[in-house]
Amino acid sequence: MSKNPAIVEPTPLGANPDLETILAAWHTATVRLEQTHEMLREEVRRLTDELEIKNRELARKNRLADLGQVASHVTHEVRNSLVPVALYMSLLRRRIADDAESLEVLDKIAVGLAALDTTVNDLLHFTSDRDPQRQTFALRKLLEEVEASLAPQLSAQAIQMILDISQQQSITADRHMLRRAVLNLALNAIDAMPEGGTLVVTSFAGPGGVELEIADTGPGLSDDVISRAFEPFFTTKQGGTGLGLAIVARIVDVHGGQVTAANCPEGGAAFTLCIPQPQPAALEVAA
Repeated sequence: MSKNPAIVEPTPLGANPDLETILAAWHTATVRLEQTHEMLREEVRRLTDELEIKNRELARKNRLADLGQVASHVTHEVRNSLVPVALYMSLLRRRIADDAESLEVLDKIAVGLAALDTTVNDLLHFTSDRDPQRQTFALRKLLEEVEASLAPQLSAQAIQMILDISQQQSITADRHMLRRAVLNLALNAIDAMPEGGTLVVTSFAGPGGVELEIADTGPGLSDDVISRAFEPFFTTKQGGTGLGLAIVARIVDVHGGQVTAANCPEGGAAFTLCIPQPQPAALEVAA
């Protein structure tokens, strides 16, 4: 009996090259789709984290702006009140020049007023929103000025300050702001070494900018202090404003840089400022 020519025998699934090609293409497309989906999810997570950081930074800047207005008003009022007080104290000091006990009390009042003035200045520096006035200057000369201003405290506490910086090294930054940042860090280091020690300042020009490290031989920092060191109003010092390191962080931030705190392997704490630098030949070296 002959086969019906109209009936076509089915082709085995594995023997159809066109179907195999389609299935392979489908598998490849599915894998790529899964990979793309995962990449998109990762990108969404990254952008979400970045947005949260930006939102927190914006909220922080808004709070600082509000605080700046309050601080400006308070500072104005306090300073207006301090001027006549200082004048009256000067007149009183002349009248009681021969009264040792009264002069001692007056000296204590003067110390309290000086602390109040420091707090007012810290608030002003912390809330200041001005852009850095960049110029290029010799870094060692700036540090020598800071060392000279701290000479009485360094001598009184038997602290040696070492400037391991070349005379030729320059930096482009706001000179006044950087001086304030270095002074705050140096004062912190001095406070950490009441029984004496060594304060070492080193610097080098790296790919990320000029790095300036201020290290001491004090007791070092706890993990909690390292994580919160630059928070406004956080302090471990009795009577401190908690703004010294926050001012340092703010100064570095407006320069587009970073500041870090860490413990030295041999003991003590180290604070490192990294200040980005412009391309060469941007500014003339200041005298």
